[in-house]
Amino acid sequence: MMRSLYSGVSGLQNHQVRMDVIGNNISNVNTTGFKRGRVNFQDMISQMRQGPSSPNERVGGVNPQQVGLGMQVATIDTIHTQGSLQTTGVKSDVAVRGEGFFMLRNGDENLYTRAGAFGVDSEGYLVNPANGMRVQGWNAQTVDGQPFINSSASVEDLVIPVGSKDPAQETSQVYLASNLNKNTPIIPADATDTQVQEGTWTVEYDVYDSFGGTHTLRVDFTRNPDAENQWIGTVSIDPEADAAPNQTVGVNGVNSADGQTFVVEFNNDGTLQSAQNPEGGLSNQDMIQVDVTYDVPRTSIPIDPDTGLPQDGPVQQTFTLNLGQQGSFVDSMTQYASESSTRVYSQDGYPMGYLEDYRIDQNGIITGIFSNGNNRELGQIALATFRNPGGLEKAGDTAFVESLNSGLANVGTVGVAGKGTIMAGALEMSNVDLAEQFTDMIVTQRGFQANSRTIQTSDQMLQEVLTLKR
Repeated sequence: MMRSLYSGVSGLQNHQVRMDVIGNNISNVNTTGFKRGRVNFQDMISQMRQGPSSPNERVGGVNPQQVGLGMQVATIDTIHTQGSLQTTGVKSDVAVRGEGFFMLRNGDENLYTRAGAFGVDSEGYLVNPANGMRVQGWNAQTVDGQPFINSSASVEDLVIPVGSKDPAQETSQVYLASNLNKNTPIIPADATDTQVQEGTWTVEYDVYDSFGGTHTLRVDFTRNPDAENQWIGTVSIDPEADAAPNQTVGVNGVNSADGQTFVVEFNNDGTLQSAQNPEGGLSNQDMIQVDVTYDVPRTSIPIDPDTGLPQDGPVQQTFTLNLGQQGSFVDSMTQYASESSTRVYSQDGYPMGYLEDYRIDQNGIITGIFSNGNNRELGQIALATFRNPGGLEKAGDTAFVESLNSGLANVGTVGVAGKGTIMAGALEMSNVDLAEQFTDMIVTQRGFQANSRTIQTSDQMLQEVLTLKR
């Protein structure tokens, strides 16, 4: 009689636990990145009334007789299924599509979350603005003037230094891919201005010195009257300036006597063959190149650190004019019987700028957008995965911490070792299904009610026993 009472009590207690979990799920139905809980039951120990016996020659076997002593909670699982993604349009909001957690640092403690509602604090750190925890990843390093993200290094606090300066970079490479019309007339010695204009094709582009100053690069191409497939290129730096800077033009280390000209030669099929000058310079292998050096006047005279005296003279800047690949017509200068075209498709210099904005792509790479038109990688968001994500412990703030049964965090970049992708401008919603939770709530309430009836009925039977004496 008493066994049924205690069984009913265990049912009441554990159904209440299940109701507590359901209530928590429903309360977090709109919590970003929340993962719902689930309660599983199992029966408790059973009392043996009669043990089993094996069959023999005369009779068969007998099954055991056991009376259960109630039920208990088997597990309270955290279900890490994918939640729906909601577009927010906020550039610092990120969501994981697939496996993985964002890493946050709180002092010396690492936490993991699927809630990617991040922002930038006053010091430029990418943080969770609700609690100030800093998002972990890898900041870009500059190697040989180029940004590089070393994702094999230890993770660190990500920094987005909005408003910081981007130093100027002098132009070192200029790439041409113009077409020179094969039918362009040769300029005669006594040519008029109109004839000179018709026989000259001009290419202009801005280049930059080490101070971020802008200079106009101008190259005038005219047919060489002494050779069928040759053109004479005349280089000018700031041709419209009152005082054009001194300059030299060299081919394969040999400077032209006039400091301005070089000769470009084409094959009969219109592709590039070589660049040369009368002084013996020749570039006819791989990339056809011409070196240009010019003087940049000083606005102030710095002090020589060795002598302590003012330094005299201008600063010399050198860049390489890349005409294209020998024998190629892709991104190279050509000579076809079609209209001449002006195409300087790339140069690597830029003035000083400020970081004005940033973007996050699906690989978690943060790209800075600078006022000088330069886009540069600033860092990359790290993702962590676990062998058993269900073993993580909830730490509040929609975050988790490692436990003895979760395994160690496998930290890496997007797409590596089963990690998902990152979607910027979106957040992952809670994976709570209200219809499922309300159904579970009804089942739980009925289970609680049935166990209460067990207790009431057992009490009535005890009452009958007590009345036997009367």
